[in-house]
Amino acid sequence: MKLKDALDRTVRCYPDQPALVTDDGRSFTYAELDRRATRLANALAERVGTDRCATLSVNTVAAIESMLAGNKRGAATVQLSYRATVEELVRMAETAGATAIVFDDRNADAALKLLDRDVFEVAIHAGDREIDRHGVESYAAVLDGADPELEPTLPADDECAVLYTSGTTSVPKAVPFDQEELWYGAIQGIMEHGTDETDIALCTSPWYHMVTTDAWLYPHFVAGATVVLHPTFDPEEALELVERHDVTGVLAVPTQLRALNGVQKAAETPYDTDSLQYIRTGGAIVTEDLIEETNEYLCDQVYNTYGMTEAGADLTFAHPSAQDEHPGTIGKEAFAWELRVVESPGLSQTPDPEATVNAGERGEIIARGPGMSDGYIDNDEAEKKSYFDGWLRTRDIAETDDDGFLYIVDRVDNMIVSGGENIYPASVERVLGTHPDVAETCVFGCDDEEWGQVVTAVVVTEPGAELTDDDLDDYCRQHDGLAEFKRPRVYALTDEPLPRSDTGTVLREQLVETHVS
Repeated sequence: MKLKDALDRTVRCYPDQPALVTDDGRSFTYAELDRRATRLANALAERVGTDRCATLSVNTVAAIESMLAGNKRGAATVQLSYRATVEELVRMAETAGATAIVFDDRNADAALKLLDRDVFEVAIHAGDREIDRHGVESYAAVLDGADPELEPTLPADDECAVLYTSGTTSVPKAVPFDQEELWYGAIQGIMEHGTDETDIALCTSPWYHMVTTDAWLYPHFVAGATVVLHPTFDPEEALELVERHDVTGVLAVPTQLRALNGVQKAAETPYDTDSLQYIRTGGAIVTEDLIEETNEYLCDQVYNTYGMTEAGADLTFAHPSAQDEHPGTIGKEAFAWELRVVESPGLSQTPDPEATVNAGERGEIIARGPGMSDGYIDNDEAEKKSYFDGWLRTRDIAETDDDGFLYIVDRVDNMIVSGGENIYPASVERVLGTHPDVAETCVFGCDDEEWGQVVTAVVVTEPGAELTDDDLDDYCRQHDGLAEFKRPRVYALTDEPLPRSDTGTVLREQLVETHVS
């Protein structure tokens, strides 16, 4: 089935149901949202034909309407990151071949710089800010002047969206998806959470990420549920919206969960979160302590998930009950997916799908399913490394237990080779993380003439802690969960939080540059 057809069904079934509620109190029914998205689709078709349109915005009504308009046009919405640099945005837009841009007030300065470089032929501004620039059209005026009935030539194709990988170690890669691929992801999300028209979901993570797009927004729209838009994440504002709108579901990466828990823990009168029925998380390793803390302060139904941009919504999910006997698991393969944990040949070779490892052994996850993308735009070299014989390579190292539950161990490209021994940083980070004076840590390898690489740890200390390198070294020597060859030889202590992407991934290259180079 195509995503557009599923969304059309929602409008037929729930025309008067609130589809979007904004933080400033505005509300749009499914019928209203559909009419506005239709007008935008027609307006873009009139201006740029079947060319792609990029959107640079925080979580706004215009951003959502641009997604829906892309479905109606059959021409992909290019979902730009508002946290990217102008140089990155230029490359992202040019790679995707976008000739139009929709932008909001908060990203107007960046959008105008892109226009100065002649990246786009058409620019539409959605907001109240005065934009003194020839050729920039008002979003409201564009919608008012467009036909309310979808042009009979639309959709022109099956395109849906162009999304981007996180780009933590390279320029973000452009990943195109069609109508059917993202439909699979939306239905998968509905099945995982039992989402229906009575749900009220808070959207506080960036709309342009795959997890927000296809694991959160589209499932709720296909189900006819209500989405409460939070422009950018602020823990107190997010909790206030949960309380005000009786929100039933929240998507939050681990760093956001910690912030939400911290507000509740410190508040004399915590926000009322009794309406919450489930929380979806992922994007980084979810610890047993985080699950327990979230159960205490927010909601006792926490779904841990695992995925990647190239795969759509997610590859695995763990029902909250799975954490009772399998703490830290990412669960089992999601609906419509086949996963295998196979021997990892390193980065230079292609994994063998038949070389599966046994329970308790470590290997690389590979996956295949109808919701996966077909490749990258204009990046054949990267495509050959990630896509092979119908399989998608994740580069994530995992192990399974005797019951078939998966646990992420680390990344293939994070592996440290020291003195001929293979060391996965996550195993060292878990041990350091149990020290009472350690808030968080990141471990990586640094080049060494004698050992090849030495294990190096950047350690964020708890406020007020007086911790030294020797303290940590003694702790690791005495810990029975860490082999001697895995013990860090170099420490960098700091009271600054680890730099992370907005999906919670630690920016390792930035840490190396700051603390080691």
